[in-house]
Amino acid sequence: MSIDEKFFAIRKGLLEFLVLKIIAADHVYAADILKDLNATDFATQEGTLYPLLSKLRREELVDYEWKESEAGPPRKYYKLTTKGREQLRETLDYWQKISGTVKNLGQK
Repeated sequence: MSIDEKFFAIRKGLLEFLVLKIIAADHVYAADILKDLNATDFATQEGTLYPLLSKLRREELVDYEWKESEAGPPRKYYKLTTKGREQLRETLDYWQKISGTVKNLGQK
């Protein structure tokens, strides 16, 4: 079993958090999100990202705006909503808490 297969559930659970974190940095185009993820251990496909972005929009965590593109048709640029920023802050707080727990367990 590969590392990717072994830790699939953890990676899947973190993907939403990472996408929110990328979008929080700037208004981003989906291709930019993929590029950022593909430069990490969290490389993903369009077929995974687009349904996740739709889910985040239904949950009112992200919204988008159309912007003209010099390279073709207008593009959707994603941004966090107020609710999305709150969700990201809560997730970052929780991540720090569980990271500390994992680091400190087994220490004597």
